[in-house]
Amino acid sequence: MRNKLIAICLLLFPLASYAGHAEPDWPEPVEKYYTGQILFDRLELSRSDNEENTAVWDLMAWYGGDYHRLVVKSEGENTQDDGAATHLESAEILYSYLISPFWSLQGGIGTRGELSSANSMENYAVISLMGLAPYWFEMDNSLIINEEGDAQFVIEAEYEWLLSQTSYLQPRVELVGNISDSTKYERESGLSNIRVGLRYRHEITREFAPYVGIYWDRALGNTADRVEANGGDITENGLVIGARVWF
Repeated sequence: MRNKLIAICLLLFPLASYAGHAEPDWPEPVEKYYTGQILFDRLELSRSDNEENTAVWDLMAWYGGDYHRLVVKSEGENTQDDGAATHLESAEILYSYLISPFWSLQGGIGTRGELSSANSMENYAVISLMGLAPYWFEMDNSLIINEEGDAQFVIEAEYEWLLSQTSYLQPRVELVGNISDSTKYERESGLSNIRVGLRYRHEITREFAPYVGIYWDRALGNTADRVEANGGDITENGLVIGARVWF
């Protein structure tokens, strides 16, 4: 009896395999759909060793499918009681295309500068490679070329070390370099700035996670020489408190 059952199963196996084969005119098991997200990766207040309080935001919003997306990025800060306008580090509109399971190639336009009517904004084109590097480092690498032809690159890397189901330790590094000089925007060629941060984040919900942290910022190369010549500090340390919010 046992041998008969084995023989029947062997005979039915090719039929079962054929039945599971999708015909060309069959519909897709999962239909294409579009969705989106708005993420404030950093929404924080920092306190520097110079006793300056600065509000900082770092926003990314996107809408689209698996391969094609419209992405909006914005970063900026406002130092309280310094008499200066809010500084917009970047505001970009990008088209994003998924080139591999973990990497997207993005391209578009952006603007930055002081949000003041007395100051003209710096407009630029940008190409970015964003995704997960080996060992799960989140990276956002950008090449920026402004209207004057001045080129700059920005490398950002983050890593989320899972401490528990709801808490994370997140180191973060940002490196900025100028490929060419810019007299108009007072930028020197070479590596210009590095910023290192460490944050401890705890999720109250998946959408809302407050954090505390520290950072260290330093001007580099020719930029550091210019800052020192003008009597400024080339290093800055500080504490941050904020929240990561998405919806």
